[in-house]
Amino acid sequence: MDRPDPIESESASESRAENSAIENLNVLGMEEMPTPGEVKERLPVDERATATVLAGRAALRAILDRRDPRLFVVVGPCSIHDPEAALEYARRLHGLAREVADTLVLVMRVYFEKPRTSAGWKGFINDPRMDDSFRIDEGVMRARALLLEFARIGLPTGSEALDPLSPQYLADLISWYAIGARTTESQTHREMASGLSTPVGFKNGTDGGLEVAVNAMKAAANPHSFLGINQSGRTSIVSTRGNRYGHLVLRGGGGRPNYDTVSVRLAEKALALAKLPNNIVTDCSHANSLKDHTLQPLVMADCAHQIREGNGSIVGLMLESNLAAGSQSIPEDLTLLRHGVSVTDACIDWDTTADIIRRTRAELRAVLPARGAGVKDR
Repeated sequence: MDRPDPIESESASESRAENSAIENLNVLGMEEMPTPGEVKERLPVDERATATVLAGRAALRAILDRRDPRLFVVVGPCSIHDPEAALEYARRLHGLAREVADTLVLVMRVYFEKPRTSAGWKGFINDPRMDDSFRIDEGVMRARALLLEFARIGLPTGSEALDPLSPQYLADLISWYAIGARTTESQTHREMASGLSTPVGFKNGTDGGLEVAVNAMKAAANPHSFLGINQSGRTSIVSTRGNRYGHLVLRGGGGRPNYDTVSVRLAEKALALAKLPNNIVTDCSHANSLKDHTLQPLVMADCAHQIREGNGSIVGLMLESNLAAGSQSIPEDLTLLRHGVSVTDACIDWDTTADIIRRTRAELRAVLPARGAGVKDR
């Protein structure tokens, strides 16, 4: 074998030294992730899971198109941290979903990623062991395995699209996505939403303003081209057709709720001015409950009252709910974690959840078909 040219070797060595002085200065390391294709090969979608996902998406599209007069309710833990507790919750929710299916379409809230204003636990994908080991590769695999279990139970799921690469690993198992208040203004997330296969809810800004969400809906409805990855993990130019199933999520902001009749009317006017579908989802948590989880049932009851009084724009609701009420800090000794209690935002407990959903169904069962009778398909 020919020896390398000493001049070329010296040049290559100098080039590497120069690069190390100008790039990745604050990067401690890079570990390769399995590709989306490899993850899906290990955890493939089966027939039962596929049927659940497609049925969930079809139901949500029909509601947004006003071909189905029911409401959808995205309900579940603020974030997933304990798969065992999440599966227990899912089994209970599936039973409740069947009970109220004539009036409400229940979608389990399955949030694996948590945006942070400054610092804190970033969610199950980022740190599945909750010990700052940041085994994202493990988190993606475990998240996908859990989504498969939910789909096999027969329960459609909704999640937040936070990291632009995560949908390549998980989106085939999700029926609804949200773009959060902190990322609705992001061009990256608007472009990503334009290519998602699910309906997408855009939350109003953290200040309570609607403009960023309205602009996001308009942007996501249009085609885009941007950098992403394909199933082989290679950087690719992603071209999208646009997503016409964007809708507005009111979550309050700036220390004030915006689920009241006046706020909803202003949101309707903003959508009409932008020539967007009059589809509004009310998030009963966050600023709408003034970050007091015990107020969520009152927010939901108020929305049901608005519908009974003639509101035609509220098509969905969101609840943060878990097996047990409240929240807990993450202890150093993880064996001290209380079963079914949130480690992020405080949630209402299961009994409260089931009660408010049953009451909402009873109050709206006769109202919703009449509301939908005069609405044309868009």
